[in-house]
Amino acid sequence: MNREPVRSPARSAANLEFHATTHHVDDVARAIVARLESQGVGALNAATGFPMETSRFPRKMWLVSHKPVAVAAGLGMMGIHRNVIHPKFGNFILLGTVLVDRPIDEESAPIDYNPCLSCKLCVAACPVGAIASDGQFNPSACLTHNYREFMSGFTDWVEQIVESRDAADYRRRVTDPESVSMWQSLSYNPNYKAAYCLAVCPAGEDVIGPYLADRAAFAATTLKPLTEKVETVYVVADSDAEDHVRRRFPHKNPKRVGGVRPTDCVSFIDGLPVVFQAGRARDLNAVYHFTFTGAESLQATVTIRDQRLDVQPGLVGRADCAVTADAATWTGFVRKERSIVWAILCRRVKVRGPLRLLTAFGRCFPS
Repeated sequence: MNREPVRSPARSAANLEFHATTHHVDDVARAIVARLESQGVGALNAATGFPMETSRFPRKMWLVSHKPVAVAAGLGMMGIHRNVIHPKFGNFILLGTVLVDRPIDEESAPIDYNPCLSCKLCVAACPVGAIASDGQFNPSACLTHNYREFMSGFTDWVEQIVESRDAADYRRRVTDPESVSMWQSLSYNPNYKAAYCLAVCPAGEDVIGPYLADRAAFAATTLKPLTEKVETVYVVADSDAEDHVRRRFPHKNPKRVGGVRPTDCVSFIDGLPVVFQAGRARDLNAVYHFTFTGAESLQATVTIRDQRLDVQPGLVGRADCAVTADAATWTGFVRKERSIVWAILCRRVKVRGPLRLLTAFGRCFPS
C-alpha cells in the first residue's frame, strides 16, 4: 500500500487506499488462478477481505487466514499489533492466498527474525487501547470501533432504527454524520474507523529510515495527528475500551454501542476470548463449569486467573461456580432477550456456587 494515505487522519484517504489495494490483490490472485487453470492445475483464490461467508457470523467468516499463511511462506512476522510486518515494506501490505490441488515441490519457511521493533507506537496510537504494552490484545475493542460499519456494528445500527420511536428519537441515537457514513459504507465500501496501528508502524527497510533518523519527529508527524484527532470512538458500555478513551483521550467522544452477540451456545463459548475484558477481571480468580442441555449439548471449562482467560472443552478440574442451563434460555439471556432471574426461578438455569462469581463473570464479558 501507499504509506501516506494510510497515515492520513482523513479516513477517506486511508479507506481509498485499503479498498483499492484489496481489489488489486484480488485481481492478481484471480489472474494466477486463471493461468494455473489453463495449465490443468485446479486453483482457488480466497477473498483478501470481503465478501466472506456471512452465514457463519459471529464465528469466523473467512475461508483462509491469510496472516499465518504469509508467516509460514516467509513473507514476514506478526507484530505486537497482530499485523504481518514484511522485512522490506513493513506492515503496509495486504495479503492474498491461492490454494492449489497439487503438492508444492519446495516448501517455504518463516523468516528467522521478527521485524517488529517493539516501539509500542501502535499501543500509543490505538484509540480504544486494544493493544496492551504487555502484548495482550482486546479483539472486542478493535472490532467495535474500527469495524463499526461492518458486522455487529451494522446490526446494532439497524436495531437503533427499529427501536426509535420516531425520526427525532433516531436523531438522538444516531447523528446525521453517522447516518451519512453508514450510507457511504453501504453505497461504496465499508469504511474502517481507525487502523492507526498500521499508520504509525515504522518497521520495514523502506519505512524505518525517518524513525531511526529522528524518533521524536517521526512520532510528531505520524502519531500526534491521530492521537490529537477529535472523533467519535465506539465502545461497548462498561468495557476496558470505554475506560481507556476517557482516561487517555479526553478530547475524543466515546459512544456506547452494541457489541458482538452469540447466536447459540457454541458461539458463546467460542466468542469468550474475543469479548473478554482483562481490566474487568482484575480481582477475579475462578474456575467455571458450563453445561448446556436441550437444543445444544455442550460442556466447557472457563478459567479466569491473573487477568487472563483459558477456555477448555469438557469439565476440567474442580469448579468454583458451575452453571447448568437450557441452551436456548442461556442464549436468550446473553443476547439480553431474557431475564436471568426468571431463568433461575424457573430452573432453566441452575447455579452451584456463589452467585457473586457469576455476576463477576458477566462483568468480564460486556456486550
